[in-house]
Amino acid sequence: MQESLASKKIRAKAIYRSLTKNYPNVRCELDHANAFELLVATVLSAQCTDKRVNQTTPALFKKYKTIKKMAAADLKDLETLIKPTGFFRTKAKNIKKLSEKIIYEFQGAVPDNLEELITLPGVGRKTANVVLGHAFGIPGITVDTHFGRLSRRFGWSKQNDPVKVEFEVAGLIARKEWTNLSQRMIWHGRRVCHSRKPACGACSLAKLCPSFGIGESDPIKAKRLVKTEADFR
Repeated sequence: MQESLASKKIRAKAIYRSLTKNYPNVRCELDHANAFELLVATVLSAQCTDKRVNQTTPALFKKYKTIKKMAAADLKDLETLIKPTGFFRTKAKNIKKLSEKIIYEFQGAVPDNLEELITLPGVGRKTANVVLGHAFGIPGITVDTHFGRLSRRFGWSKQNDPVKVEFEVAGLIARKEWTNLSQRMIWHGRRVCHSRKPACGACSLAKLCPSFGIGESDPIKAKRLVKTEADFR
């Protein structure tokens, strides 16, 4: 029997309450000091772990401290500095071009709205919502691979397209919680609800999740699969 929208909303809110209890003090796991650093770090995080990005950005931001300096950076030098994050040629080109665009089209300030952010090279809705939520305090849903996977496992969406997932989930959870929801979903996906072998038996959402049992159900074995904070620093 297909779940009604009203029932789905009730269950979604229950899941979110549990996520909030499990991860009360969520934060962006990309190290940054301002909106521009977060923008660059998020661009670098594509197909790369946050841990690797955080190991890479200190040298990058030390050498290119401002948007103006980043825009004037030597492309080959940028490539060398960010090489560990993968796809470094494309990322370096995008970082340089987005820096130039911010200077010449946005008066040197990172835009604080989605419509303008997604016009920057290498910036899509996911990156834009990360920046809006964590740098400007503007609620946004960040649909990365973890968020999309959990949304489908929770029965919130059947879609694979990130934009469609974003809009469906937006109708289930209050707008003011979107940024924290995104972070808590990502944390849970990284720590417990893994892609290949979710730790179902160690998951506090077991009674609420329609996908319980697709992973390890034995509590002792499942607990061994759970990752901790140390795994991401």
